Amino acid sequence: MNNIENIRPLISVIMPAYNAENYIEDAINSVLSQSYEEWELIIIDDCSSDKTLKIAEKLSNNDSRLKLIKNSKNIGVSETRNKAINLALGEWIAFLDSDDLWENAKLEKQIAHANKVGASFVFTGSSYINKEGKPFKGVFEVPESVDFNKLKRQNVIPCSSVLVRKECFETIRMERDNMHEDYAAWLRILKSGILAFGVNEPLLVYRLSVSSKSGNKFKTIGMNYRVFRSIEMNPVSSVYFAGVNLVNSLKKYNKILFKNKKIKRLRLTNPL
Repeated sequence: MNNIENIRPLISVIMPAYNAENYIEDAINSVLSQSYEEWELIIIDDCSSDKTLKIAEKLSNNDSRLKLIKNSKNIGVSETRNKAINLALGEWIAFLDSDDLWENAKLEKQIAHANKVGASFVFTGSSYINKEGKPFKGVFEVPESVDFNKLKRQNVIPCSSVLVRKECFETIRMERDNMHEDYAAWLRILKSGILAFGVNEPLLVYRLSVSSKSGNKFKTIGMNYRVFRSIEMNPVSSVYFAGVNLVNSLKKYNKILFKNKKIKRLRLTNPL
């Protein structure tokens, strides 16, 4: 085994939480179960009104790697993530939403792949569960690598799958909760010339919610339009790529829809 394989850098896992009492214990336990043990988990409760904070407190008392913080006022997911990034001690940053889960080898396989290809940004494929934790058929497959131009056409990087070097956030932050703030951050990072590498395994377990809201497609277009405007694309190009994103995402998720025929419509809790 060579020296680079022996390196076990600290990973700072960032988990914003708001009214997640039904899911947060499973999310935290999926971090505790990681085969890669060199991590810290920064949980920031954004003024939840349910039992989220109490559940996180109970679990954090049993493992010193869990660091629990409570915001003094509700500041939203973007600023909560930024706050956690500022507090992170790790060389790497990973994100896990409080309703998602990781497979046990997720961090281990990402670090190994980063070492193999010399990556600063690694993401993974996904499987899916519903709000009760029942699995959906089908998985989200990811490409071997993605650059800025490819990512403009479709966001294939689920936030809860990302592992990225902390130095990438020296000048980049997540902004504005009225758009896909994580997608905008990935675009800014890749625009700097960094390549994102995919591990094409469903190491993220992503929670989907069922919705019949007819305006969801239009909402998604609007949020993606704001993403492209935030990275200084002109209005015409922003409209174009927002539309391209929607078409490509629908094609991708049709595979899931066809394998789950009883589901009339799926809406991602944090759409790709």
